[in-house]
Amino acid sequence: MKNVMVCVTKQKTCERLIKYGHELLGKEEGELFIIHVAHYQFKFLGNNKEGEALEYLYEKALEYGANLTVVRSNHVLDTLVDLVNKNEISHVVFGESGEAKAADNLIDSFREKIKDRAELIVVPAQ
Repeated sequence: MKNVMVCVTKQKTCERLIKYGHELLGKEEGELFIIHVAHYQFKFLGNNKEGEALEYLYEKALEYGANLTVVRSNHVLDTLVDLVNKNEISHVVFGESGEAKAADNLIDSFREKIKDRAELIVVPAQ
């Protein structure tokens, strides 16, 4: 069974990642999970644009037959690892970040923590 977790931000450009995850799952038995982890220091649903982004993610989850999870956490990396374990994830999809140094460190740390559990796929920016 293949369970695919797509890690998204609240940006509408993340549909390409959701589509990638959906295609990765293909016709195989399993589930598609769309995950957004928001750090407590950042505003979340404090304005109309954030509400629109959440509604957009919900609509995309319905469109692609995915489970949508939105979590607040001060420990984003640990939360993602917990979700990999809880949902028996086999593949994780991340989008390449423009903030290379910090993002590379996060991706490398995450890859190390899940290496025996799931494959991490980083989709290049367009």
